[in-house]
Amino acid sequence: MFMGEYHHNLDAKGRLIIPAKFRDQIGESMILTRGMDGCIFGYTTDEWNKIEAKLAKLPLTKRSARKFTRLFYSGAMESSFDRQGRINLTPTLKMHAGLTKACVIVGVSNRIEIWALERWNDYETDANENYDDIAENLEDMT
Repeated sequence: MFMGEYHHNLDAKGRLIIPAKFRDQIGESMILTRGMDGCIFGYTTDEWNKIEAKLAKLPLTKRSARKFTRLFYSGAMESSFDRQGRINLTPTLKMHAGLTKACVIVGVSNRIEIWALERWNDYETDANENYDDIAENLEDMT
């Protein structure tokens, strides 16, 4: 399980350090793709395979399923870590997440998320203001 929040900067070549705690759980490489809410999702190979199996069951006759899978897969990339624990991000993913320099890497159960610091701060501020309401609404999901 991934959890925690870590702050790192993109270097001049667009590489980002992934925290050692996460790298230990990920292994040699990970799959990155467009995430929701303007971030990047990062998955282990095993978790990616589970998601692939679910997406393969979506009906091709549904326009929303076609749109989602096209964007999800077209933005996807496999990335290995260099000796310093950095990954390279494609221009497509950096643009999707608005990454320029300061980044936040967040553990979210079965995935990591990579956020531009400004977007994360805005998201976190909004979520914190509504935290009790969000929690109350989740009660119905159990």
